[in-house]
Amino acid sequence: MPQHGFPAARLIVQNLVASQIREVANVGIGRADVLPFWFGEPDQVTPAFIRDAAKLALDDGDTFYTSNYGIPPLREAIAAYLSALHRPVDASRVAVTSSGVSALMLLSQMIISPGDRVVAVTPLWPNVVEIPKILGAEVVRVPLRLGDVWDLDIQQLLDALTPGTRAVMINSPNNPTGWVMSRTQQKLVLAHCRQHGIWIVADDVYERVVYTNSSTTGGQTEDGNDKTCAPSFLDIAEPDDLLISSNSFSKAWLMTGWRLGWLVAPPSLMVDLGKLIEYNTSCAPGFVQRAGIAAIAGGDTVIAATMTRYQTARDYLYQRLNALPGITAPLPKGAMYLFFRMEGVTDSLALCKQLVRDAGLGLAPGSAFGAEGEGCIRWCFASSVERIELGVQCLERFLSVR
Repeated sequence: MPQHGFPAARLIVQNLVASQIREVANVGIGRADVLPFWFGEPDQVTPAFIRDAAKLALDDGDTFYTSNYGIPPLREAIAAYLSALHRPVDASRVAVTSSGVSALMLLSQMIISPGDRVVAVTPLWPNVVEIPKILGAEVVRVPLRLGDVWDLDIQQLLDALTPGTRAVMINSPNNPTGWVMSRTQQKLVLAHCRQHGIWIVADDVYERVVYTNSSTTGGQTEDGNDKTCAPSFLDIAEPDDLLISSNSFSKAWLMTGWRLGWLVAPPSLMVDLGKLIEYNTSCAPGFVQRAGIAAIAGGDTVIAATMTRYQTARDYLYQRLNALPGITAPLPKGAMYLFFRMEGVTDSLALCKQLVRDAGLGLAPGSAFGAEGEGCIRWCFASSVERIELGVQCLERFLSVR
């Protein structure tokens, strides 16, 4: 029932959890003496050839509306890119969006109604959990387990996917933990969801960010997958399955500020999805889409160099943190974060604010990703080893007087 003179929708928004990552960053933004590792963002600018493609498009006057679904050359490029990584994907199933988070909102508007039951594997980037709540859904959390690595009790997830559940939200590789869902787990979830008519929402934004066991080994990823991407539901699902894959140019191509993403959906959703894009953003900017085409065409070298850099940074930070007293840092299999536990921490938000003020170190509180993350801290290692070492030194000094 509406209260305090506000409509129910306004009350839903008021009850959303604000981003604690932003709350911590607001303490330190503008301070030159703070090393920021709080956002999921690389410390490198977008490669010049991608920026040049956007400049050229602007110089050519590409400043007008485009198709709701995106310009055909970009949709075809995305489809070809995905088909090379997974099973064939037709361009007619691809919709370009104005950012990955916009893709998540659009797909949620397509399939989620007030009162629906949505299951999410957590800890999880807060946007993925809060978007269904905006639409009036109930979100049920299935937590990952912390051991030598973060892992999922697959039976616990299947038990939570009861008949009548509308959707399951899975982000793999996972932000913040670096957990990667195995092919066996994906097959079990797909079969279960087919049986009960449950939508699978796969947030695949980090699918290219997967690691070998250490920076000195090569070949297969840590679950035995010999591709240059994480296991994906797109590898095993049929086009008509109740699966929507959300992705973005932000992470793999160093394009966080460009706000360009895409969806892969069943053919039955595409007509209505076009309507939703029209009523949300109309279209992604044409010159940004031209940059996306350039990224896919010339991006293999960028992705390979980025992964070599991230692998080295991950291994270095893992070793350095685990050498510090009171810290347990599981090795992430994917994504660009090390989600570690600090002994005795019960208020990670307060601790991260203190780290900014007293140590000049900007990290993200575990509580930002749900109650399961409390006591943990997220460190984005998409950075140079030299910069990471400066951050570790800040943490060491803080711990020595804490």
